[in-house]
Amino acid sequence: MLLKDFYTVDSTSRKGEMYATRLSINKAHEIYKGHFPDMPVTPGVILMQLFKEEAERNTGKKLLLEKASNVKFTAVVDPNKDEKLILNTIITEGTEGVNLKGTAENNNATALKINAFYKINN
Repeated sequence: MLLKDFYTVDSTSRKGEMYATRLSINKAHEIYKGHFPDMPVTPGVILMQLFKEEAERNTGKKLLLEKASNVKFTAVVDPNKDEKLILNTIITEGTEGVNLKGTAENNNATALKINAFYKINN
């Protein structure tokens, strides 16, 4: 896990290829000391990493991001206001890798929309 101690998984539910994962963000994490000290904001690349880590956890495979499209950051994730995130994903496994379509939501707002392909990284 690249994001050690950044978040904990509260719960995951699954219906077929659809997953809903509830996360708690550690607002005291080191990331927020540099991004930004007086007004902490979760970096977009960290939000993208959450999807990769959850795809790995849900598939049991080591993955490497090969392509991301339709990446849209639509709201700020402030750890002081948004300690909870919900990742809604559709994960489709193939022989070459894993396709993911997902949204990250906080306080009933969508913070990120992403379509990604992860290559299996043995």
